Amino acid sequence: MAIEIAVETPLQDDVRALVAELNAALLELTPPEHCYHLTVEQMAGQDTTVFIARDDGIAVGCGALRRHGEATGEVKRMYTRPSHRGRKIGAQIVARVESLARQEGLKRLVLETGDRHPAAWAVYERAGFSRCGPVLDYPDSEWSVFYEKSLA
Repeated sequence: MAIEIAVETPLQDDVRALVAELNAALLELTPPEHCYHLTVEQMAGQDTTVFIARDDGIAVGCGALRRHGEATGEVKRMYTRPSHRGRKIGAQIVARVESLARQEGLKRLVLETGDRHPAAWAVYERAGFSRCGPVLDYPDSEWSVFYEKSLA
């Protein structure tokens, strides 16, 4: 069965479990003070749209668009379960985030990811993102890698 990706509330037990897996995976690679997690409650805010990938009804991936003002969107909470990696789920979610950002007239997408996430870098670079300096209010840190993409 094909992977289905849809906008969903993160306030579901299976999505909470998926986000907990994401948090645990990030904390294995990055010190906690350099992890910038959104909680599921924050993800459920008006400024954020969450995409959930499901395989036969089971949540296997996620990603979100968080809006910062009129012009900038941020790619957040990108994760695919290890069992489903290599199936381009992350790329599909990034494409959905970008499509929504364009529909809403945002001019730029930005993101922060870890310095030990080469698989994530590949997803973003294939989607046309370029490395840049610190974005939004993130500190410049050896633990962070920043990307941006113009939508103008």
